[in-house]
Amino acid sequence: MRPLDWAVVVAYLVYVIWDGIRMTKHSGNVEGYFLANRSLPWWAVGLSVMATQLSAITLVGTTGQAYSDGMRFIQFYYGLPLAMIILCITAVPFFYRANVYTAYEYLERRFDAKTRSLTSFFFLISRGLGVGVIIAAPSVILSIVLGWHEMTTIFVIGLSTTIYTMIGGVQAVTWTDVKQMFVIFFGLFVCMFVIISQFPAGVSFTDGLTLAGATGKLTTVSLSFDLKEKYTLWSGMIGGLFLFLSYFGCDQSQVQRFLTAKSVSEGRTSLLMSAFLKIPMQFMILLVGVLVFVFYQFTAPPMIFNQVEVGKVAQTAQYQTLKGEFDAAHHRRELAAEGFLKERTDAAKQEYLAADKAFNASRKNGVDYVKTATKNESFNDVNYVFPSFVVQNMPMGVIGLIIAAIFAAAMSSISAELNALATATTIDFYRRHFKKDGTDRQYVFFGRIATFVWGIFACIVATYATNLGSLIEVVNKFGSFFYGSLLGVFVLAFAVKRARARGAFFGLLFGIGSVWVASHFTDIEFLWFNVVGCVVTVISGYLISLTDKGEVDAIKV
Repeated sequence: MRPLDWAVVVAYLVYVIWDGIRMTKHSGNVEGYFLANRSLPWWAVGLSVMATQLSAITLVGTTGQAYSDGMRFIQFYYGLPLAMIILCITAVPFFYRANVYTAYEYLERRFDAKTRSLTSFFFLISRGLGVGVIIAAPSVILSIVLGWHEMTTIFVIGLSTTIYTMIGGVQAVTWTDVKQMFVIFFGLFVCMFVIISQFPAGVSFTDGLTLAGATGKLTTVSLSFDLKEKYTLWSGMIGGLFLFLSYFGCDQSQVQRFLTAKSVSEGRTSLLMSAFLKIPMQFMILLVGVLVFVFYQFTAPPMIFNQVEVGKVAQTAQYQTLKGEFDAAHHRRELAAEGFLKERTDAAKQEYLAADKAFNASRKNGVDYVKTATKNESFNDVNYVFPSFVVQNMPMGVIGLIIAAIFAAAMSSISAELNALATATTIDFYRRHFKKDGTDRQYVFFGRIATFVWGIFACIVATYATNLGSLIEVVNKFGSFFYGSLLGVFVLAFAVKRARARGAFFGLLFGIGSVWVASHFTDIEFLWFNVVGCVVTVISGYLISLTDKGEVDAIKV
């Protein structure tokens, strides 16, 4: 990067950390530190909801996935609007009127303390792993830009965000989220404009979409009901619905967002804002990845985007041979693409598709060789596509802006997740089991310590996350092992009057166990884990409850 790029990035980082730390004045008491005194406007909460979900994983992992796999991932979000409407009717008024700090407090009032603790514990495990993946994504960026070791960059990113979150609490999280969302949107629009402007003379935006469409990159709906197929209309509408109901309705990182709103109606509005802006925003991010694919039709891409791994094998004879075959395949594809755009005939299209298939095969050969030569079977190149493209092809200043946008996405999610982890740890465990009569000062102090500890834990997880595959898929896989079962507990609490504490507790354990069985002994894709976990938890929880003749002491809300 050049001095102007560094200036943009450094200015952004300094401002965000300063802006977060200055929120300390609002975090002296428990409700202020964890819930912002329930005083935030709906639009700020709505942007914070979006920012919490829009991590650097979205910008790095999704764009890289769109480059290789197209727009199919958009189907993942088709169940989101319906999920938000359901939550606006159920979870928002339940939690807000119950006057709780965490979603899991409600479960103690509806069931018992052990159900609350177990549910909160599973949240802590799933979110702790998830935030580690969220930290890993921007670390990929810095490792490429600076040539640093990934472990160094992981701790730089993770701990810098931990500091202002630890000091400022949820006020710092929300208001920095608002500013970061504007940076992200601006960066995306600039990125799209620059990519299109760098297409060869005579190749328009619609020409680029023609090439992408011919290779299936623009497919946004698949009607297949194959449970082994990762992204289909049904996996998004059913599996995605269960995932989003759990994530936005049972995950403390999201529940805490709408609990900071001024009223039930403003909490509902914040969720609806996210519901109807998320799909267009995700479409735009995926489109950036597709445009990168189009750009590389006419400009030679790297055979391997991860230059650290390339450096280990670049001088070997076999790598040089594969690189020559790859360059030749790219040249043939470039000529075929130009011919297809010029002739627009079926024969020209088939020639282009054959050239694209050969190109993909040559790239796969290169990736397979790197895996074998470096003895790194978990090696995955998709997360390096977008950052490599930005650094190698964007003009001065724009590189800094886009990297700042990726930092913005990362820090907004990391801070929200760490704050939620600290809240659950403090309220559901420290205050509930160890210090029932503590002062506000003691709880806030413990919350800050918990934030720091979770920050360290997440950094450690991040060191293992970058080679697990597409990061956007990895974080959702982590969540899908727990989310459906957590949702099942809340379904029992909200909708099954006959449900008892024993049923909820053991139903949750059966649900988690069923997901483990499904992941190890079936080939169904991870989105369906949410359905399996929820259904098993509800059914087993209800049946076990029938054996308990005790009275239900449901909370009145």
